[in-house]
Amino acid sequence: MPRPNSSHTGKRRRNRDRVRRSTPPRLNNDARATIQEIAGIKFKDVSLLDRAFTHTSAVPGEAADWSNERLEFLGDRVLGLVAASQLITRFEKEREGGLAPRLNALVSRDTCAKIAAEINLGQYLILDASESSAGGTTKPSLLANVTEALIGAIYLDAGLAASERFIVKYWKEYFKTLTDVPRDPKSALQEWAQGDGRPAPNYENIDRTGPDHAPVFTVEVRVEGVRPAKGEGSSKQEAQRAAASAMLNNVGETS
Repeated sequence: MPRPNSSHTGKRRRNRDRVRRSTPPRLNNDARATIQEIAGIKFKDVSLLDRAFTHTSAVPGEAADWSNERLEFLGDRVLGLVAASQLITRFEKEREGGLAPRLNALVSRDTCAKIAAEINLGQYLILDASESSAGGTTKPSLLANVTEALIGAIYLDAGLAASERFIVKYWKEYFKTLTDVPRDPKSALQEWAQGDGRPAPNYENIDRTGPDHAPVFTVEVRVEGVRPAKGEGSSKQEAQRAAASAMLNNVGETS
């Protein structure tokens, strides 16, 4: 019997892979129902939910259009608009200098990840096996992404008012913490280090992942005599603030 041609075998394998990816991943009906209850709306287009929870690892190659990257991009902007609007209403006499740090605190990836954890969004993430085994359902970067993607999905399906209701509901406790202007974590860490007789903090950029439109930077901060701490953010500055905040938590300070 003649041996199969290796090039033909490879072609058949690639074609088989394309068939496997001919339809986008889907959440099961129970997951869809639960997420819609969390979102506070009944989706007209439930495929938006599937996409919002699909990580790029689950749809490689040409199927990447089915991931949550575009919805995350949109949701980030919707969150910023709603948060800024809420701050203008809640702090009528505050100047821009007092509004900006409050906005940064509300829309930070750290806050988005915390909210995702609070409402258990991570358990519904659609990941490939390697990402899942690496703890993807609890990774702060992925949790932040899915929170923003869900906001984007709500916006596309039901509009700005529905998005605002979702944000006001789940960011309620975070708004309450903003009576005073948040201290910048980097400044607070530097003050702590100097007050304790230590050299100034040193920040090192150690990783950059994600697409160009939604990068995720990872930064490590070191202070002599203290365990290093890492932080993630959509910019190097945000990642530095997250790392500083993590170290302040380690040494018993608050940011």
